[in-house]
This record gives sequence, C-alpha cells and structure tokens, in this order.
Amino acid sequence: MNPENLKNQTFLYPTDTTFGLGCNANNVEAVQKIFKIKNRPDSKSLIILVDSNQRLQQIVDVPELAWDIMDFSEKPVTIIYDNPRNLSKELIAEDNTIAIRLTKDLFCKKIISKINAPLVSTSANISGEPTPNTFSEISQKIKEEVDYIFPEIETFTPKFTGSSIIKLSADGKVKVIRE
Repeated sequence: MNPENLKNQTFLYPTDTTFGLGCNANNVEAVQKIFKIKNRPDSKSLIILVDSNQRLQQIVDVPELAWDIMDFSEKPVTIIYDNPRNLSKELIAEDNTIAIRLTKDLFCKKIISKINAPLVSTSANISGEPTPNTFSEISQKIKEEVDYIFPEIETFTPKFTGSSIIKLSADGKVKVIRE
C-alpha cells in the first residue's frame, strides 16, 4: 500500500459525503477493479469528483442552471451531464451521460490534485448492501481488495449518506434522481 502511487491504485478514503471507494478516473484498470471490488455491473456508471470549475469544463459543457444548483445546494450535489468528453468509456453511462460532483472538500481536492485527474467516487459498500456508517462496517472484502486505505478514514464520521443527484439534459429537462 503506497500513497505515492495513487494514480494507479484503488483506495478507501473519506469523501464530502460518506466513506468512499475510489481511483484515478483516467486509469482504466483501476476503474475496472472498482467495479470488481463492489461486485457492481459495469452497466451502472460511477460518479466522479472534480476539484475545479476548469476541470469540470474540460469534461462537459456546463449549463448555467448547473452553476446555480451547485452554488445554492446545502449539501453536496452530483449532476448528471450529457455528452462527456476526455473520459474512458468505462465511466460513461449507456445513454452517454456522466455523473460529476464539483467537490468543496479539501481532502478530496488534495487527492484530485495529487493524481491530476478526476476521481472515481462510489460508496464503500458491495453493490446492493447498505452504505457503511462507520469504518468497521466497511466490508472486509473491500478492505482487503483495495490497494490503499487512507488512515483518515478510520476516524471519519460521514456528514451525509450521499449527495443529491440531479440530471440536467441538454434539452433543458431537469430530473431529481436522489434528494
């Protein structure tokens, strides 16, 4: 387990919402490993985190409404955008969308800066199982299969059970997926 090689590793880390299972979103092998660890069908896409407006705009065209939603949301908000670019196909949903959260969390921003890429961010649970509320509730299988566990996660207390998820279509339609 080497924190110096995060660009190529999967890891457990504290996020702006809950316990996260993540990797460099540009590393196809690591992304595939996340699907395997979670026992998640690859037809279900993953959320990614970005650390800046600039990085977000490199991936998607951001509608004005998205900026307003992010500015006024009281909790972290993930927005599903149409027609992403500069991402591996493993991250893009079958309908050519991607779920992205512009994180305000300093720890997440540091990881993104270190890997210099968007960060896969999915809850640290096996697909279909409840999201853990404490480090001890994270499946032993997940702990054993990730490449690195950030020590900060062991004392982390989740602030939210997850982010709000809102789908903004290019045609102007807005759909709340999760509040």
